Amino acid sequence: MKDISGKKQDLLVPKQDWPWWPLFPLYPYGKKKTLFKEIIQDQVWSFEQLQGIYYVAVPVRLTVVKVSGGLMIYNSLPPTAELLKDVVQLEEKHGPVKSIVLPTASGLEHKISLPALSRAFPKANLWICPGQWSFPIDLPLSWLGFPSDRTRVLFADGLPHTDCCDWFFLGPLDIGLGRFQEVSCYHKKSKSLLVTDSLIGIEASPPELFDFDPTALLFHSRENGDEPLLDSPEARKKGWKRIVLFASFLRPEKLSIPSIPNILKKSFKPGLRNPKSHFGLYPFEWDKDWESSSQKLLGISRPSIQVAPVLERLVFPRAKKSFIDWLAKVASINSMKWLISSHYSARVSFSSNDASVLKSRIIKRSWAPDKGNWSFLSWLDKSLLNLRIVPSDPRSRFKD
Repeated sequence: MKDISGKKQDLLVPKQDWPWWPLFPLYPYGKKKTLFKEIIQDQVWSFEQLQGIYYVAVPVRLTVVKVSGGLMIYNSLPPTAELLKDVVQLEEKHGPVKSIVLPTASGLEHKISLPALSRAFPKANLWICPGQWSFPIDLPLSWLGFPSDRTRVLFADGLPHTDCCDWFFLGPLDIGLGRFQEVSCYHKKSKSLLVTDSLIGIEASPPELFDFDPTALLFHSRENGDEPLLDSPEARKKGWKRIVLFASFLRPEKLSIPSIPNILKKSFKPGLRNPKSHFGLYPFEWDKDWESSSQKLLGISRPSIQVAPVLERLVFPRAKKSFIDWLAKVASINSMKWLISSHYSARVSFSSNDASVLKSRIIKRSWAPDKGNWSFLSWLDKSLLNLRIVPSDPRSRFKD
């Protein structure tokens, strides 16, 4: 096993710089490594970066698809020089970026970088999901950096590339501060369904993006803050399982928070007095049987396709029908072969039959549970409901 905690972090080349990170300070902050892959030959390409809080980091994806006369970008990422270099190479072979699609109304991680990305492609039209909003003040889109002369609203102003794309919307739902709405795209040539947050596929092995820097995995593979960050395949898999539990449930059932004196007692040990190790501050304590909590989330032979628990319990707890209605539309796409989500695994096998099976399973099972791993999410949802921050009927406000 290899101890990485005492090493100085490798200097990343300037082409990974993201100077606007303070607007939304997520790990890895001002340095964004991008993993570029062709996932369907000459049709679909994936650009991945990590994002997270306190090393709870998962991949977030910008997808490029081939359309008539050029390319379409679905969702945005911080446009570092490294990312733009690869997009430009795609343009040289397949034609210019003709449109950039922001398919979510509420996903801040997907839209914070859109103004910068739009400036990188000044001839591309922007197509945005209806009902955009900002917090704490709901500002006009032009004030947020959206170019007003080439910004279009999906459905209200038409739809892009209808010769090669079909479009479906999920929502809108009232989530208190604004709305949740997502627009999915079926790319006919590649037989791929592009989604943002509505469905995800998670596999047991850590994503390839962590190969460039496994720190997040190793940080969460430990039991206490005084343990060094030791690199091994087992440690990476263990850390990944815990990250998935954090990202799915925020506070999983098998996790407790130690007392502050106990946290401080095990911090600032020799070899851990550096930002990479968070100076030994590790405010988590896992039960011995914690691993059983992750079994239903992770696919072994293939990624496990699911509704993200945090979405189910905080966005759709009283709107199961809206999700089922959307899934029924997806199940009607007879030629579909692939699911490409903006988080976790990229290309996942997903047919019309798979969508129908998933719909039936959701209809039969308990929706937005209250117990076990779901307890914290349930408490949070009920607290917001009691404070009247979120409505009891999320479907009543928006009718578009």
